[in-house]
Amino acid sequence: MTGSSSSPVAEGTPGDFGPGPRAAAVLVFGSSAAVLVVEIVALRLLAPYLGLTLETSTMVIGIALTAIAVGSWLGGRIADQVDARRLLGPSLGVSGVVVALTPAVLRTTAEWAPPVLLFIASLTILVPGALLSAVTPIVTKMRLTSLAETGTVVGRLSGVGTVGAIAGTVLTGFVLVSRLPVSGILIGLGTLLVLGSALVEWRTRGWSGTPALTLVVVAGGLATVVAPGACDTETKYHCVRVVADPDRGSGRTLVLDGVRHSYVDLDDPTFLEFTYVRAIASVVDAAFPGGEPLAAYHLGGGGLTFPRYLAATRPGTRSLVSEIDSGVVRINRDRLGLGSQAGIDVRTEDGRLGLRRLDSGSRDLVVGDAFGGVSVPWHLTTVEAMKDVRRVLDEDGLYVANVIDHGGMAFARAEAATLSETFEHVALVGEAADIGLDPAAASEGGNLVMVASGRPVDLRAVQDALDARHTGWRIATGDDLASWIGDARPLTDDYAPVDQLLQPYSPRSGQ
Repeated sequence: MTGSSSSPVAEGTPGDFGPGPRAAAVLVFGSSAAVLVVEIVALRLLAPYLGLTLETSTMVIGIALTAIAVGSWLGGRIADQVDARRLLGPSLGVSGVVVALTPAVLRTTAEWAPPVLLFIASLTILVPGALLSAVTPIVTKMRLTSLAETGTVVGRLSGVGTVGAIAGTVLTGFVLVSRLPVSGILIGLGTLLVLGSALVEWRTRGWSGTPALTLVVVAGGLATVVAPGACDTETKYHCVRVVADPDRGSGRTLVLDGVRHSYVDLDDPTFLEFTYVRAIASVVDAAFPGGEPLAAYHLGGGGLTFPRYLAATRPGTRSLVSEIDSGVVRINRDRLGLGSQAGIDVRTEDGRLGLRRLDSGSRDLVVGDAFGGVSVPWHLTTVEAMKDVRRVLDEDGLYVANVIDHGGMAFARAEAATLSETFEHVALVGEAADIGLDPAAASEGGNLVMVASGRPVDLRAVQDALDARHTGWRIATGDDLASWIGDARPLTDDYAPVDQLLQPYSPRSGQ
């Protein structure tokens, strides 16, 4: 950089030893992009342990913004007090090490010390975020040679940093997550940051300290490979594992983000392991004549257990499934035998959008079994969504939905109130204590099945089917259901605090 005749900057400014305009832009762009990559990937790392909820997203975003604020403030303050050349390399290097170690640290903590997971997760976002955010004021200090160009330099680098953040967000969301495991993304990013640190150190001060940092990154990568909690496949939305049933050779359990979502018997699609699936089958079998083919639509796919059941027990049934995660669809085809099932059409799409594309009165049955973590995606729970379900059902059509809740069951009550706003006939199926039929027993929560239709369903036949399948579940309807719902408020597109209503739980999905 060259000076001017204007007032000089403070003593100690590196002047000609600072990065040129292009190098400065690269440093600011790259560090700002890295902060957003870390933020987005942290959400995916934490989802298996904290759930993919609004609270988790809010926490991660809040910590990232705190890191940006702290790093920008401290970076500028320290750069005014010491030679800025001494700060740039360590900021990149240390942040690179922390980023590369993050998958191993978080997964190990989640397995062995879950009470401190939030604290450790905060540090793995805060430390690299602050160090990377400090790069912009440090580079700005190194680029300034006179007060006359302050506005130009600060404005240009701030703009470059913002563009970098946008690029990091878009690159991660649209490219990296769909092509690489999250551990690979963070190890690769950490390695790039350490290499950047080495290059900066070489250009300004020599290679001091960077070989050691590189070794730490390599060790972090090795640690991540053997860390607990690894996935068979990391898709756009889930950490996926397929677990063989040791007691049933053809049995497979699909595990998404640490939660058992589906059980599939490759040889016998009529075998239903999870209680809630047996309950859905009981409702459908009682509501429609045996063996009659149906036109069914499924919100959420998972392991496609129920579409397979319908195909096997009601030949000629046409099941259309909206599954948002293409990786889960691929797992179904490659490892869960989907190719051998006729009459099942799976579309990779959001369920609400898929529902909107269906013709009115085109379905006998709609099954709701979509989950993000342990909660139903909020936009599939509202009065507006249920009106669309009602629209696509024919006059004798049936809506059956799997819901999970615990504690005071606030979300489940609100969803039952929502269905009551839309359908004339609503019933709730579950453990007697959970649905208010056994007040003396403590409710533990878990899976519930909600049934809604424009016509009455033979509930006695449903109860007989539930008993025949040894579910132990009962049915609440009429006054019992109204009493259980209480003053719960229906959910709407304008008001659907699903994540706040859903109570904490101990993983028991798929009972």
